[in-house]
Amino acid sequence: MFGFVLVLVLVGMAVGVLIGNGIFGTLIALAIASVTAFVSYWKSDSIALRMSRAVPADPVVYKRLHNLVEGLCIAGGLPKPRVYIVHDPAPNAFATGRNPKNAAIAVTTGLLEKMNRVELEGVVAHELSHIKNYDILVMTLAVTLVGTVAILTDITIRMMWWNGGRVARAGDRDNRSNPLALIGIALLILAPLLARAMQAAVGRRRETLADVSAVQLTRYPPGLISALEKLQADSTVTHSASMATAHMWIEQPLPGVNDTGRLGFFHKLFNTHPPLADRIALLREI
Repeated sequence: MFGFVLVLVLVGMAVGVLIGNGIFGTLIALAIASVTAFVSYWKSDSIALRMSRAVPADPVVYKRLHNLVEGLCIAGGLPKPRVYIVHDPAPNAFATGRNPKNAAIAVTTGLLEKMNRVELEGVVAHELSHIKNYDILVMTLAVTLVGTVAILTDITIRMMWWNGGRVARAGDRDNRSNPLALIGIALLILAPLLARAMQAAVGRRRETLADVSAVQLTRYPPGLISALEKLQADSTVTHSASMATAHMWIEQPLPGVNDTGRLGFFHKLFNTHPPLADRIALLREI
């Protein structure tokens, strides 16, 4: 969070150098991003479930799933979240909700078909750990600061673009001979990428934390390890996922995340999940 704030302050300083009113512009961008993030945070569960086309899991048809969720909630001291099903052949799951009392978990039909009871328990424990660790709150804070940087840089670059061709007037800023102006322009271009990479890094850390918390909850690392190995071997794309909800799923749901070409390292900076191989290796050390 300190890193996010530092990037935001630097962008505000760059705005001040280039067009003035850096503090005022930063406050306006922060206010816009905060309102947007607050609304998204307050309605995060309904928005995510609707985008993923999740439907309530029938307690009779999906009795095994409900029993697993209820048992783990008792063990972890959590209220039972609402349980949903996503009709998708890809094995995956996610959790959402602003706090443990207003939370929901969703699993795909593909996950129920391909996981045995122990593996499914590990996946459910992972999702419940996200709820217990308040990961939705953490990611909302990150999204707020990333959104602020994006709004501020976008407005500033647009103002500079539309102002660039006008006739100069007395009192206008002349940044052509100011070396700080060049640094400011470079910062405005790179800041959104840097903030997005930092947001992805936060997401990767929360995924690792959820893995470890899940093992503490089930007391049986092989269950989650076996589940992650099955997810690693499966190449089915989760069609119910999108860029907006990709960070919520237990496995990166979108294609193209395992690019190992020339830009492989660059792509990894924006991955919201650690590689499954790394997650499995970490759990084997526990």
